[in-house]
Amino acid sequence: MSKSGNFIAGLLTGAAAGTIMALLYAPDTGKNTRDRLSYQLSNYKDELTDLINELRKEKQKLMSEAKEKGEKVVVEAKEKAESLIKEAEGLLESIEKAKN
Repeated sequence: MSKSGNFIAGLLTGAAAGTIMALLYAPDTGKNTRDRLSYQLSNYKDELTDLINELRKEKQKLMSEAKEKGEKVVVEAKEKAESLIKEAEGLLESIEKAKN
């Protein structure tokens, strides 16, 4: 995971822990506390789901870019190999002509 992904995950975890602690120590009825806690957990779940989706998109983008670069390297290597083969064939022909 990237540094920004780790930071966001840490931020969400810290926010969730802080919210839970504040709710548990707040002077309120148990039902209200549970309702608020449930609401906050639902919000954090939604945020985490969004973060996961964003990270998946970034992963796909990076994989796509890597694949494109890899294909480009392969094409360039083939072109260079073909060029070297033609050059070698030319040298062989000139050697054969020199022998005759």
